Amino acid sequence: MYKKLLRRLADGGELNREEYLLLIRNREGLRAEAGEAACHLRDTHYGRRIFVRGLVEFTNYCRNNCKYCGIRAANSDLSRYRLTGGEIKECCDVGYGLGFRTFVLQGGEDMYYTDDILAGIVRDIKESHPDCAVTLSVGERSREGYRLLREAGADRYLLRHETVNRDHYKSLHPDTMSYDNRMRCLYDLKELGYQVGCGFMVGSPGQTEDDLADELLFIREFKPEMVGIGPFIPHHATPYCNEVSGSAELTLFLLSLIRLTLPDVLLPATTALGTVDTLGRERGIGAGANVLMPNLSPSGVRQKYMLYDNKICTGDEAAACINCLKTRISRTGCEIVTDRGDHNKMMKTEE
Repeated sequence: MYKKLLRRLADGGELNREEYLLLIRNREGLRAEAGEAACHLRDTHYGRRIFVRGLVEFTNYCRNNCKYCGIRAANSDLSRYRLTGGEIKECCDVGYGLGFRTFVLQGGEDMYYTDDILAGIVRDIKESHPDCAVTLSVGERSREGYRLLREAGADRYLLRHETVNRDHYKSLHPDTMSYDNRMRCLYDLKELGYQVGCGFMVGSPGQTEDDLADELLFIREFKPEMVGIGPFIPHHATPYCNEVSGSAELTLFLLSLIRLTLPDVLLPATTALGTVDTLGRERGIGAGANVLMPNLSPSGVRQKYMLYDNKICTGDEAAACINCLKTRISRTGCEIVTDRGDHNKMMKTEE
């Protein structure tokens, strides 16, 4: 019965909430088949190419106090930093020389970087590297702010929604944040023409299997170009410091279900997955993922951008990191490529 549900997804059919829930609850005997079907769909749309995005973590200041996050405003033991526009562009220049054609500028919700300042940074990168895509991951902003950044040349925006359960959202976040505003941001971004990425933590405190089925329904309805999921990992300076990390196995199964639900999605094998499982990124590729995000940040600040404890690759230089990833991913039968890897471009190629 359960394998029939997987085959229906793989053949382009849809599942209802209860059917997703059945798969999640009975995943033990389905992982291999789900991964094989997910990889087949990925290869049909993209080939065996794994796209890399150069990640620049440019500030660890954040105005929020999310209960799971190591750079939360209340963490007074954290050494804070901000990169200048010139330093950010220098990271991108280094990445460009290594072959990267997508840069992801990620940081906490740091209002030092106003919309105008961020727009200027994006504009400078695009003027120097017009053949590159710029992705932003800087949290909740106004619709007009998103519009300004889009007009400056930002192509993509990553904003994890974290959970579609309102009560769960409230339990994870401070009272200053709201589920409705997070959703408003996602729909604003889509309407403004960004390629949008959403996502959630797997195994966050209070999450249920019912919640995960609802996540899959939301992703199917929203149709993001990218979905980022990774296991919850506690940070010692948060209220959830004593919670247990999320499961790599469940994360891998959900990656496969997401690929089967949205065959053309851009799907990262995240650093968090590689942190809870030493082969997590390779296994993520084997579950249907097709994106990796090696770090281009200056090595001197990487230890300061700790969203969770024991994050991997914080000491690697960019060139060493990409060479290591190429070797590791080649063992999966896939090949790392450094072009932009646009969602729409890939679809047009298939058409």
